Amino acid sequence: MDSSEQRRKRKRFLRTSAASPTSYFLVSSTSSYLFSVRSLLLCFCFFTFLYLLSYSLKIHYSVFRPVLVVSSLSLLSSSTDSVQDFDKLLSVSFKIEDRILFPDHVLLLVKNDGIVKKNQELDCVYGKRIVLEDRNYERESLFAEQNVLSVDEYDEFRLIVRCPLPPMNYSAVVNLERRGRNGIRSLGDKNGLWRISNQSVNNWDNVTYTATLDGDTAVVFVKGLNLRQERESDPRQFSCHFGLGSWESEGKSMLMTKAVTAAQEVVRCLLPRSIKKAPEKALGIRVTIGVTPHVHARAHEHVVLLPSVAKVFSSKYEGRMKNRGKYELCVCTMLWNQASALREWIMYHAWLGVERWFIYDNNSDDNIKEVIQELEQENYNVTRHVWPWIKTQEAGFSHCALRAKDECSWVSFMDVDEFFYFPYSTPKHKKFRTSGYAGQNSLRTMVANVSSSPRIAEIRTTCHSFGPSGLSKPPTQGITAGYTCRLQSPERHKSIIRPEAVDNTLLNVVHHFHLKKGFKYMNLPQSTAVINHYKYQVWDVFKAKFYRRVATYVADWQENHNEGSRDRAPGLGTEAIEPPNWSHQFCEVWDSGLRDFVLANLVDASNGLLPWETSVLDQ
Repeated sequence: MDSSEQRRKRKRFLRTSAASPTSYFLVSSTSSYLFSVRSLLLCFCFFTFLYLLSYSLKIHYSVFRPVLVVSSLSLLSSSTDSVQDFDKLLSVSFKIEDRILFPDHVLLLVKNDGIVKKNQELDCVYGKRIVLEDRNYERESLFAEQNVLSVDEYDEFRLIVRCPLPPMNYSAVVNLERRGRNGIRSLGDKNGLWRISNQSVNNWDNVTYTATLDGDTAVVFVKGLNLRQERESDPRQFSCHFGLGSWESEGKSMLMTKAVTAAQEVVRCLLPRSIKKAPEKALGIRVTIGVTPHVHARAHEHVVLLPSVAKVFSSKYEGRMKNRGKYELCVCTMLWNQASALREWIMYHAWLGVERWFIYDNNSDDNIKEVIQELEQENYNVTRHVWPWIKTQEAGFSHCALRAKDECSWVSFMDVDEFFYFPYSTPKHKKFRTSGYAGQNSLRTMVANVSSSPRIAEIRTTCHSFGPSGLSKPPTQGITAGYTCRLQSPERHKSIIRPEAVDNTLLNVVHHFHLKKGFKYMNLPQSTAVINHYKYQVWDVFKAKFYRRVATYVADWQENHNEGSRDRAPGLGTEAIEPPNWSHQFCEVWDSGLRDFVLANLVDASNGLLPWETSVLDQ
């Protein structure tokens, strides 16, 4: 009786609750709430499972790729736009092919697939290695960021990105991160999701760094061989190894040929037969140098392969030789932060007849690219070649000799503080010029006249070193008009060469090349021509030069050996501290010949300005 009464009361209560809207709302809300909590819990469990699964697996990458995490976008968001933006960001990645550790920066070679833009803001990201005791791998869980130093085009397939050295205790396996709108990070993760495995950084002291084709041979440039300066070495201890297919797979799928020449940092090898028949097959493939410590060892024994970031490319420069023959006279130089001097140097020598310019840019961080673009727009036929390899001037000149061979009959190798100068007329000049004075195109005319002697393949010109000439600030009219006092005795020489007559070793000592048998050089008399070398300028300019030097076998100013060498400023020491009376040093002979020549021949009669002055004022 009691239980039946209780059942009747419960039925009445449920009917009353169902009839009440407020009660219905409470029941519905309670059900929805339970359903929402259940959904969130299921989602949380699902993502936790995925994270633990990825965390527990040991994954090896041939190229390190960061995992994308964008913290400002919610994974549970129902916004269509947010989901589309997130999917778009997920498709973005940087393919870093190689990393090279230099003394003052880390260089990244990045695949040029259009993702990295030179004008975008990028960060270099450094991870700290933490070894987990209960895991069989290392994990990056702490990060540091610094701004990218520069982004530049390197070759047809790769870009160069320069990063500062990693902070202390952080890895040099540097990665890239893009800054999007409003500072949103589109790449990167600060929660330990990046992992590294078997990642390596190439040390600049021991690496094959570039390669180019030359006929049926490959010319390979390499650091770490430590071959003797100015000497040809025995090529039998070296070999070239061309990577086909999976290069990263422990060197599998490689073709090997023996070296035919070796000198300083340059090794030349024959192409493999399969590539020789179709040289275009070699373009873009990786190559390295093998070293056999014992010359008479068997080919398969004790071959040590050097690390390599080099890919083979052709030395021919595209698009410059259409419907024309060779240029009579070209110039090649290697420079670092010389944008302020470039216009005067090019405009002056163009007036003397130089037709083509190869500028090897050795990591400049001034406005050199903009200056070259302006000169190109003014039809000075200048091209900039990115050469990121520090202390390799001799190798760079060897590379330029190959590059210019198909374009130029003669190539002058000189620096941007060196100016070719013809003294005023003497009877001896008639041997080298048709007119009795140094008129427009005189330098090109001279080398064309020498071309009539087919055995002469190098013209050597004496250099005079100029000092600050009493100045404390850079001269407003330029180098040639400002510095007029020099040392009495000449120092060394610079050369103009026939690139086709250069020895196959490409051996040079900056000032001159070794020639093939049957060719010889000639010395120009000082009464005919000299080079004014404005070596010791005002202190602020010289101090910038003091920072570092580009020649391989010339000591930097900061190094304390070879202090008595002519390559160093006498009495300067190893610190960038202005010596007493600097502005009046290196002044033994007042020589205003080139200044008078420039003011007499190159001044614009309408405004009294030199060409490089006019350009500066117009900017």
